[in-house]
Amino acid sequence: MKKENTTLRALRQYSGYNPKYFPLCVLQTIFKNASFFFSLWMTAKIVDSLYSGMEKRELYLLVVAALTGILFIRSVAAILDRQVETALEVLENHEAEAFYRKALGLDYDKIENPDIRQIRRKIEENMHINMYGVINMRENLLELMDSLANLAFSAVLFAEMLSLIAAAPFRWLGLILLAALIASVAGGFLSRLHGNKKGAAYWDEVGTQMLKENRIGQGYNVSGMDNRIYRQQPIIDELYRKYSLEHMKVMMNGWWMRFSFLEAPSAVFSWLTTGASYLIICLYCTLGAFPVGSVIKYVGYLRKLTEGIQTLLDTFGRVKENEPFLGDYLRFFDIENDMYQGGLAVEKRSDKRFDISFQNVSFRYAGSDDFALRDINLDLRSGERLAVVGMNGSGKTTFVKLLCRLYDPTEGEILMNDFNIRKYDYRQYLDIFSVVFQDYNLLAVPLGNNVSCAAAWNQEKAERLLNEVGFGKRYGEMPRGLETPVYKEFDSDGVELSGGESQKVALARALYRDTPFIILDEPTAALDPIAEAEIYARFDEIVGDKTAIYISHRLSSCQLCDRILVFHEGRIVQSGTHQELLSDETGKYYELWHAQAQYYA
Repeated sequence: MKKENTTLRALRQYSGYNPKYFPLCVLQTIFKNASFFFSLWMTAKIVDSLYSGMEKRELYLLVVAALTGILFIRSVAAILDRQVETALEVLENHEAEAFYRKALGLDYDKIENPDIRQIRRKIEENMHINMYGVINMRENLLELMDSLANLAFSAVLFAEMLSLIAAAPFRWLGLILLAALIASVAGGFLSRLHGNKKGAAYWDEVGTQMLKENRIGQGYNVSGMDNRIYRQQPIIDELYRKYSLEHMKVMMNGWWMRFSFLEAPSAVFSWLTTGASYLIICLYCTLGAFPVGSVIKYVGYLRKLTEGIQTLLDTFGRVKENEPFLGDYLRFFDIENDMYQGGLAVEKRSDKRFDISFQNVSFRYAGSDDFALRDINLDLRSGERLAVVGMNGSGKTTFVKLLCRLYDPTEGEILMNDFNIRKYDYRQYLDIFSVVFQDYNLLAVPLGNNVSCAAAWNQEKAERLLNEVGFGKRYGEMPRGLETPVYKEFDSDGVELSGGESQKVALARALYRDTPFIILDEPTAALDPIAEAEIYARFDEIVGDKTAIYISHRLSSCQLCDRILVFHEGRIVQSGTHQELLSDETGKYYELWHAQAQYYA
């Protein structure tokens, strides 16, 4: 089966975001070109009428007809301009929505895959390089529409000119000149096609080099606090110089051979086209074959014709140059999910009994040769309080991601109530977990929406949970209550929350969901010691009969848990209660505890 052209495929997808947009653009282009050609045609008529001595009354009527026609055409064009502008806004909004839906619909392991993230980033960066990608494609198509409309209107005048030449003496000379004109147009077209491949490769290389320059500003917070405190600007400037020099080297090495020589033939053929056309008009005007008004008409048409042909040739070149960037665009949407979604319904148990078992589970991230987790064997009992501790990079957060099935194990299996969790409906399985991750996010929406994660909320429940997690005092200062916008992105009356306040809202959100499992990954990292102590003191009451798992570097909180898992270098090296683990003076927990104990003495 023949592979579909990249540009055509991208165009079909892009136009699908608003099918009305390009048809409106066609109408807009027709009327915009019609205005010029109608004005040119009527001007020639008026000049002919003056030259032939037409009566004033008829001449005035002709002028009125010309002005009325121009007013009508331009009025319709103005209306279409507004329609096109609105349609473009709709299209761009739908395209942005498509990107977000694609990202949200991808398996989580793909979202965190560096190669896939690089594709999405490259698409955004390409837009900063001469708007390459779908924007460039859109502009090329609009240029193509304009050229074709121009040539279509020109064809009418061209046919008229041919009929006058056919009836004039020395018609064979005109035909030779017309043949030369057609040959020069064909030559320009072929020379541009020949240069398209080299031009596309050239601009792809230039674009790749420019991506490095663009990433400097994105990769470094050039206006941030670190840059000011540590005076990092010289380092950033040096990187800019380095990549700018490499960029200019690519430009200079390829400009003359890959660009100038490719443009030269097209420019020569364009010059020959213009010259041949003017020669035809001058010749037959001298012979009296063309009326005076027609000379004005054909000269004006000649300019638009040559512009249209040159634009058409240039557009074909730009379309080819843009194809590698459209390839990146399509590659993102071509990413397919491969995580098995399951079909077994998760039983809705009133006792919230969901026993989970890790059996010989190992996991390795994509692109890594090392295992993040190795040989994990563990039974989670419903209703227990489980603490997960260990040094940074020991595998604690990876363990939670596997438990929530954001990833599937590389080796081994995870069971829930004796069934592999891969067999359960994926969405239903996720619905039994509430998690506060280290890198949680609140949305720039009202506080009530942030707590409920829904369009509506239970006011009594939301306020109770905000009080339970220690947010009550701050909440009391908000006159709009749960309607208070969080952040100021969309509302100047929004509130900016501190790190600790945001974390309390995230805790309330996790509790509002009321799921059998609640997982807190460093749940109090941004809280002050007093607020932390208050939450831990009420921890059992807040969690209720849920199974609670939380990761913490503050080991003092582990005393509240039924069991503690100690992770080290991707393995569970210890398991037990606080007192049991502390009694083993050779164990990792003892080492971690006493490393912190001095600060709590």
